[in-house]
Amino acid sequence: MWLYLMVAVVGLFMSTPSFVHGADQHVLGTVMAIDPKHIEIKTSKGLVDLQVNKQTTFKDQHNPKGTTMPEVGDRVIIVATKNEKKGAKKGDPLLLATEIHFSTARRVPISIEPVLVE
Repeated sequence: MWLYLMVAVVGLFMSTPSFVHGADQHVLGTVMAIDPKHIEIKTSKGLVDLQVNKQTTFKDQHNPKGTTMPEVGDRVIIVATKNEKKGAKKGDPLLLATEIHFSTARRVPISIEPVLVE
């Protein structure tokens, strides 16, 4: 009897985290194009076009309190939901970005002095 109860409780707690996450989708990649209404991301599976609106939040890894937006070449992780607007046009992106986490591409400084090799 106790064994059945323990198995039921363990099964209940193991299945709960999958329901907590919700219907959000994540997109990981590099920014290829961005404007105030959409962002295009290059992922390992191809290009993904996402819609951006006023409720979309941008979070820079190096400046969390800043209000900067990502630029072309920045790495991003986007939390998105399916775009289910009634007025959506046929060519509109299917995903709506809710949060965009990004990290600016760091440029490596080039040394000016030549290094002697002997």
